Amino acid sequence: MSEHTDSPFPSDTVEVHLDTESLLAAAAARFVSVIVAAQAERGSASAVLTGGGTGIALLERVRESPGGIDWSRVEVFWGDERFVPANDTERNDLQARQALLDHVPVDPARVHPVAVSDGEYPDPVEAAAEYSATVHAYLAEHGAFDLHLLGMGGEGHINSLFPHTDAVREQHELVVAVTNSPKPPPVRVTLTLPAIRRSRHVVLVVDGAAKAEAVAAAIGGAEPVEVPAAGAIGLDSTTWLLDQRAASALR
Repeated sequence: MSEHTDSPFPSDTVEVHLDTESLLAAAAARFVSVIVAAQAERGSASAVLTGGGTGIALLERVRESPGGIDWSRVEVFWGDERFVPANDTERNDLQARQALLDHVPVDPARVHPVAVSDGEYPDPVEAAAEYSATVHAYLAEHGAFDLHLLGMGGEGHINSLFPHTDAVREQHELVVAVTNSPKPPPVRVTLTLPAIRRSRHVVLVVDGAAKAEAVAAAIGGAEPVEVPAAGAIGLDSTTWLLDQRAASALR
């Protein structure tokens, strides 16, 4: 069950789903449809993944119903990463592999994880610069990401872009290091709002009553420095997929 709600941007769609299960089903279907359409149009497709409980559950649903995706022609990126050792279970990369990537025939050369803290780039600023070079190289060739998935925190953060931080204020760099995240772990690497806006389709998947006020503020046109999710705008479309609790403050 879903309904569509008006929003300030013409390309925005807001879908409200009955519960978390129907929300995840809709998000997985959206993932598949965007990737399949991009491959049909351009031969390959790119997806920027998100972590968190909802983001990983979404990847599990895609694993269960992958539709017509040709995984050998999918480029995979991450919107942010916890800058921790390679075997740390908090890494979004590790969780995404366990949920999806280890179970589909993705080309390892097309999977682009952020550097680990115990690897070649132990400095998070250097790790961000290395990932920025990877992102720039892809965008220089392909123009834009096809799909950028986003979760959202209760205060409106997306990726590792938190309210009133240097990272959310960044206007030029596509990838930056975060060394004082208000949510542990404190050190992270994140794509910025300019990088999100280099995505054809941005999809925000949000559930829970604790996020309702931030959802309403973001969709209502809040300043991104106040509610970072308000700055997540796709080139072709921006889709908010919500459960009824997350949508409860919408007017």
